[in-house]
Amino acid sequence: MHQPVWPALGVVRLEEALRHPQGRVRMILDTDAFNEVDDQFALAYSLLSSGKLDVEAVTAAPFCNWNAAGPGEGMEKSYHEIYKIYDLMGLNAPPPVYRGSDRYMEDAYRPVPSEAAETIAERAAASKDLLYIVAIGAITNVASAIALHPDIVRNIVVVWLGPNIRSWAHHRIFNVSQDYLAARLIYECGAPLVILPCHGVASHLLTTPYELDACLGGANRLCDYFCELFHGRHERFGQKRPGWSKVLWDISTVAWLLSEDWAPATVHMAPALRPDFTYDFSSPHHVYKEVYAIDRSAVYMDLFRKLRGD
Repeated sequence: MHQPVWPALGVVRLEEALRHPQGRVRMILDTDAFNEVDDQFALAYSLLSSGKLDVEAVTAAPFCNWNAAGPGEGMEKSYHEIYKIYDLMGLNAPPPVYRGSDRYMEDAYRPVPSEAAETIAERAAASKDLLYIVAIGAITNVASAIALHPDIVRNIVVVWLGPNIRSWAHHRIFNVSQDYLAARLIYECGAPLVILPCHGVASHLLTTPYELDACLGGANRLCDYFCELFHGRHERFGQKRPGWSKVLWDISTVAWLLSEDWAPATVHMAPALRPDFTYDFSSPHHVYKEVYAIDRSAVYMDLFRKLRGD
C-alpha cells in the first residue's frame, strides 16, 4: 500500500496541540487490559478522575504474551476485563467499550479494521475540540484509525506509553515491539504525540504487594481485586520474596493528563523508528513531546486516595 499524504500541521500548530491541556480533557482510552496488572489501575484511575478527564470510550487493544496465545485472544480477553473493572466499580453509566484489532498490522499503512479504529476515527473526525487518544498497549488500533482517515491528525493528541527515553539504546519494549508497522506510523504521520517513556520515566512507578495491602486492602471490591491481581503477579514467576516490586507503567499516562507538574515534558524533533527498534534522528520533520521525569509520590497518593474513595 502506498504511503498516505499526511496533513502537515506545522511547528506552531503542533506545539499548541502539545501544550498541557487546560480544563476538562476529552479522551478515549485504548488498553490491553488483560495483559498485565497495570492497565486495570489506569482504567480505574481515568474513570475516578472525572473532574479532569471525560472518558468518552474505551477500546480493547491486542496483545500476545503468557496471558494470550495471539493478539486476537488478547484483545478479546481485554474487552471482557474492561467490563469486569466496570462491575467492580459499580458504575451506572460507564463509557462504551469497543473491540479492537484481532491482529497486528501486516502491511505498511494498511489499517486493521475494527470497531475501535472506526470509533476513534469517527469521534475524532466529528470533534471540534482536541480529542486525546490515550494508548497503553500496542498502538494498532490508533494507527489503523489514522491510516483509515489521515485528516484526524488535525483533531487528536496521541498520549502513548510506548518506547523508552529517547537516549535509551533501543526501544524493543512490549508496546512498541508487538506491532512495528503501527509504531512507525505513529512517529511518521505527524499527529501531535506525547510519549510517556517506559524505562527512564514510568519505571519509577514501582510499588509492592506490602504497600498495596497497607493502602488498599479491604477498602472496597475494586481495591481487593487489585491486591489479588498484584499478589498473583508476585507469585506467578517465583518472585514471592521480600524486596520484589512491580511497576504500574500505565498510570503514567493518566498522571500526565492530570498534572504536568507530576510529569514534566519537553518538545523535541521526532525521530523515525527503525526496524531494529532504534531511533533515526537524521531527517526530523515534525515535533513531539516527551516526558522526562515523574513524581512517584504525588501520583501514588492521588491514585490511592481515588481508589479508596477518600
